[in-house]
Amino acid sequence: MDNNAFKYFAFISYNEKDMNWGKRLQKKLEHYRMPTTLCSQHGWKRTPLSPVFFAPSDIRAGGLSEELQDRLQASQHLIVICSPHSAQSQWVGKEIEYFHSLGRTGNIHFFIVDGVPHSIDPATECFNPVVKTLGLPEILGANIHEQVYRWPWLNKERAYVQLVSKLLGVEFDTIWQRHKRLLVRRALLWTAAVLAVLAALFFVWRANQPFSTTMQLQEAQANTQLPAMHDAVVTLTLDNETKTDTLYTEGETLTFTNIPHRYLEQPVHLSVTCKDFLPLDTTLSLSQSHRLMLHRDPEVYGKLRFRLWNPDDEAPVAGVRLTLAGQTVNPDLEGWVSLDVPLPDQRPYYLITAALPLVNDTLYAPCSPDAVILVR
Repeated sequence: MDNNAFKYFAFISYNEKDMNWGKRLQKKLEHYRMPTTLCSQHGWKRTPLSPVFFAPSDIRAGGLSEELQDRLQASQHLIVICSPHSAQSQWVGKEIEYFHSLGRTGNIHFFIVDGVPHSIDPATECFNPVVKTLGLPEILGANIHEQVYRWPWLNKERAYVQLVSKLLGVEFDTIWQRHKRLLVRRALLWTAAVLAVLAALFFVWRANQPFSTTMQLQEAQANTQLPAMHDAVVTLTLDNETKTDTLYTEGETLTFTNIPHRYLEQPVHLSVTCKDFLPLDTTLSLSQSHRLMLHRDPEVYGKLRFRLWNPDDEAPVAGVRLTLAGQTVNPDLEGWVSLDVPLPDQRPYYLITAALPLVNDTLYAPCSPDAVILVR
């Protein structure tokens, strides 16, 4: 049959889970431009692979419809998107069977997007079992994952050109070398465009004269007996932009970079959160360096509360004088002891002395709600 008698150059058969690949392939083939010399030799138009029929999913319901049969009859070639999805699709199998029945077996082409050809595992096999049933010869297919080149994108382009060469019946190398030159030219143009954009961005950056600001934290009233400041989260807010970083130790310096020049010496919002310390939430005039003072939360290690308990009697102990943190206290009638320790005297733990022998004479801070000191 004369090629001009076909309405479509090719029909794409696919599983709906590979729809994006089908759309991409249709666009790629319909817009593929052949060299003018080959077009002159073969009487082609510059886009000889157009039109390509890509069936929408809404005409697949109910089996191989008369409409699909008409489209297959009107197509010179059948292209099968091969993957484990299409391998398990009865619709793809029916389309291959019908096209084979038209006597155009040599015009069936395979484009592998996923899976393994001729795999013994149904989960990875990319060819529909109808292919084997019909005994289609020399099933290879253009495989986007064939590792000919180091770069995956170039292997995909090679697979596209493999399919084009099979569809048009020309030597692969005839168009592949030209295609690679076009890819190189396109890459150079893209590179030049990216460099131009980067250059423009660089000059804009220079024009804005960005600067950096450093932050250091210091404890306002140092107590060397308590755990040192660590993991302080610093947040700098510039209009709608927020910069956040962590100071891991007190002596460390944190740097916020690439701050637009317009913020220099302007009021900005700053907040600091750090375990065992009171949060800092302030507005400051932004300069290139800042030393921030943090105040320790006096209640963490200074708010002591525990219960004096006799385990033998299963009862609280009252009326016993206790000494800890340099202070003398007495439990209430329920055995509870409450004490506020000034920040300079605070410690991670406190030794307790009493007139009665104690089972445990050390109170660790911060105190848990059920802290208990047992008497013998």
